[in-house]
Amino acid sequence: MITTDFAPGSPCWLDLGAPDVRAAADFYGTVLGWEFEPMGEGDAPEGGMFRKDGKIVAGLGKLTEEGARSAWMVYYTVTDADATTRSVQRGGGTVRVAPRDLDDWGRMAQYSDPLGGQFAVWQPGRTNGFELADQPGSLSWTELMTTDAAAAKEFYGSVFGWQYSDMEMPGGEGTYTLVTPAGLPEERMHGGMMGMRPEDLALTDGRPYWHPVFAVTDCDAAVARAGEKGGTVQMGPEDMEGVGRLAVCVDPAGADFVVLKPSPN
Repeated sequence: MITTDFAPGSPCWLDLGAPDVRAAADFYGTVLGWEFEPMGEGDAPEGGMFRKDGKIVAGLGKLTEEGARSAWMVYYTVTDADATTRSVQRGGGTVRVAPRDLDDWGRMAQYSDPLGGQFAVWQPGRTNGFELADQPGSLSWTELMTTDAAAAKEFYGSVFGWQYSDMEMPGGEGTYTLVTPAGLPEERMHGGMMGMRPEDLALTDGRPYWHPVFAVTDCDAAVARAGEKGGTVQMGPEDMEGVGRLAVCVDPAGADFVVLKPSPN
């Protein structure tokens, strides 16, 4: 499970790059019950923070990278962003944003894995990351759709020291790899990896990608709200034994995410 104790290698933050900040804030406010706290002045903010029940759950910024698609970026806690960068490079990954300080808040960097999946890291300073996780309206899981699961496991294992366990998907639909931070028990697993054919990754023209899973109290209601606000559904809603009821959604700007009503423990 994702927690706010920020163990190394566990998710600690996520933010969305969107072409229209106000439209994205309105969409996720409706779907997930988030409140938007803009940064800066004026009617067209460059970004801000999302809150749920007063607690920070994610960030939002204006998409500025030319040719980039709107997408969620997941950050993982590290103790040394510069050392992590060297590990990424040794493993064949690419540095998209070199390590840099964000005032005294912390130090961040962004990368692409060798197959093209984008992710980021956060070395805590004054802040550790989000204030709410694994609760309705917050991040509860992270998921990598990749064209080579074995290569992804090797790369991320070398960067974060992640521990893996494999499970067969129902109906013979492949193997799903569960991810746990180094040195922690399996009940602290925070994400998964799934091997996919390039032609099944239409959102990214065949390139691997990470997406977030948000916990909700009613999956079908969340999907309905997304549709009312111009979102679409890639899969579901459907029940998955031992997991819960989930749907893969795409917001009006093309960013994908999952809504999940977890199964009772």
